Amino acid sequence: MPGFGNECVSEDPRCPGALPEGQNNPQVCPYGLYAEQLSGSAFTCPRSTNKRSWLYRILPSVCHKPFKPMDQGHLTHNWDEADAEPNQLRWKPFGIPRASEKKLDFVSGLHTLCGAGEPKSRNGIAIHIFTCNTSMINRCFYNSDGDFLIVPQQGKLLITTEFGKLLVEPNEICVIQQGMRFSVEVFGETRGYILEVFGAHFELPDLGPIGANGLANPRDFLVPVAWYEDRQVAGDYTVISKYQGKLFSAQQDFSPFNVVAWHGNYTPYKYNLDNFMVINSVAFDHADPSIFTVLTAKSTRPGVALADFVIFPPRWGVANNTFRPPYYHRNCMSEFMGLIKGHYEAKEEGFQPGGGSLHSMMTPHGPDAECFEKASKARLEPERVAEGTMAFMFESSFSMAVTTWGLKTSNCLDRTYYKCWEPLKSHFNPSCK
Repeated sequence: MPGFGNECVSEDPRCPGALPEGQNNPQVCPYGLYAEQLSGSAFTCPRSTNKRSWLYRILPSVCHKPFKPMDQGHLTHNWDEADAEPNQLRWKPFGIPRASEKKLDFVSGLHTLCGAGEPKSRNGIAIHIFTCNTSMINRCFYNSDGDFLIVPQQGKLLITTEFGKLLVEPNEICVIQQGMRFSVEVFGETRGYILEVFGAHFELPDLGPIGANGLANPRDFLVPVAWYEDRQVAGDYTVISKYQGKLFSAQQDFSPFNVVAWHGNYTPYKYNLDNFMVINSVAFDHADPSIFTVLTAKSTRPGVALADFVIFPPRWGVANNTFRPPYYHRNCMSEFMGLIKGHYEAKEEGFQPGGGSLHSMMTPHGPDAECFEKASKARLEPERVAEGTMAFMFESSFSMAVTTWGLKTSNCLDRTYYKCWEPLKSHFNPSCK
């Protein structure tokens, strides 16, 4: 179903009339179902930000054995485990183990790269890398701490949720919001990025003087339709909860994807990045990269985000008398960049699909020497920029700490990154304006 944040209604066609008429919680639901509300906001939030859905399910989600701690793997919110690292950081593509060597599903393949803040106080973010080669079998996951914005880079994901199914391919994204149970099926070696936010939900950025249309249009976001399975698993279905940064597991006798019908505005959703309506400078200079914001998670300070999801899609470059690649920059925000496909315009070598870079708060960054020399001498004609490429940025107002896995264990940190700027030379000549 299309639309962002819409009030949606869906029922599996195998059970017509499964949604109660005129009320949420009748004494007896149709087909003998249980009514369960999933709240994504406080009851008393203003209507514009109030998020909730009603689920009509075969058994309520409360039917499980007690949760017990489970192995964390490389998932962490301990931001003090490694020394602070203010340098420009770049990672080579993160390796994906072969299934014959080590089986990893979506949960066991989560690796925390960096982050800041704290899920207990509901204020912060984390950036994870997922690498997996095996589908989740009789396992589901939900995040009690915040929302996952998932960016697949290699391999498609078939995500089964309580609301229905989402097929998410590279160059698409999906958001699984706080508390929603889901399971991930993969079809080979799979890799991607995750932006996790605590304490806010993603929303479309305000458009201001752009007007009523542009950037990511609400109609292009897609919500799944109801689908259920009535499947018994004899005490062997595992529900995994991420709670206060730790993983816990509980057993139950049935599949949690037993929602026959639902209605509400608190749902998972997906978006195809090709649908982004790009706005760019048509005279001179650059618009700031905020013009490429797809989704934002706002902080309590006006105009300052917990995190923004920004993309750099194919577009026309036509600016006159302008250095067209990204400018040199020092930023009060932290910038993590990833590459889904192609070659990023400011660094065509070294920054590869499936890798990443982190330019921390006030750490200088910008085009490498080769890019600067080429762009400074280029003939300025209308040209396609980033054709066949999709780079993205997770930008945050938090000063992010890098984990031990990111700095050492992953063995992907490119310790020669700084050398791409060493060939930059002075062109200053006080005698020649």
